[in-house]
Amino acid sequence: MLEELVRPVDVTAGSLTIRLAETEREILAAQNLRYNIFYNEMSARPTDEMRVAERDFDSFDPFCDHLLVFDNECGSGPDAVVGTYRVMRRTGAAARGQFYSIDEFDIGKLLDFPGEVLELGRSCISMDYRRGSTMQLLWRGIAQYVFAYDVKYMFGCASLEGTDPTDLKLPLAYLYHNHLADPEIRPRALPDRYVSMDLLPAQDLDPRQALRTLPPLIKGYLRLGGVIGDGAVVDEQFGTTDVCVIVETSNVTDKYYNHYRREAEGAAGQVN
Repeated sequence: MLEELVRPVDVTAGSLTIRLAETEREILAAQNLRYNIFYNEMSARPTDEMRVAERDFDSFDPFCDHLLVFDNECGSGPDAVVGTYRVMRRTGAAARGQFYSIDEFDIGKLLDFPGEVLELGRSCISMDYRRGSTMQLLWRGIAQYVFAYDVKYMFGCASLEGTDPTDLKLPLAYLYHNHLADPEIRPRALPDRYVSMDLLPAQDLDPRQALRTLPPLIKGYLRLGGVIGDGAVVDEQFGTTDVCVIVETSNVTDKYYNHYRREAEGAAGQVN
């Protein structure tokens, strides 16, 4: 859905700009990028309709906002999209009928919270732009969005590549023993999809080794004080094992925001 505010997200760092999609063609460009990464580069299995269109899409897209990263050296429209993040607030979920995560996790405790919540998903960056500065720009865009809509909690499914939890026992056990959410807001994997994350005793974990096995996105959530729900879910379509992550947005402090603003401004004019 297109925003009622005038560019609640608008940040430029070097040759890159992040803002919300403003046209259907820009949303299509985000879906094309998602398809290229999830289905061509990774092991996700598209539907026949997706394969023909060469786009990743679902029934949630029309009810979400789409954060887009543009390379201004490639133009300013759809052809310049090099990164994307899909976000959904309560109004979008109400119009759609549910949040995306509900198909994997019971998030009822989180939704009982009276303030605004924001579901994050479908994050991807074009291969040539996978560096810290691009991810930092995405986080700055999310921070602006959070401030614009007074979001109190962010949440979403975060993925580890692979569908055999025993191969992922180190990162899953590390998350379980060190970053489990408080019971008052803790999501739980649905009973018919629940996979225990308590796969190693806490005393057998090497935290440094475990952190090295975590995807950059999950490590980014943890740096913001992110916490994890109870239980993982195997997603056969995407070839991943998912956990539910929650971030209290008060942890997205001015200090954190300003840190990346200074870093990005210092990189202006440099090759990122």
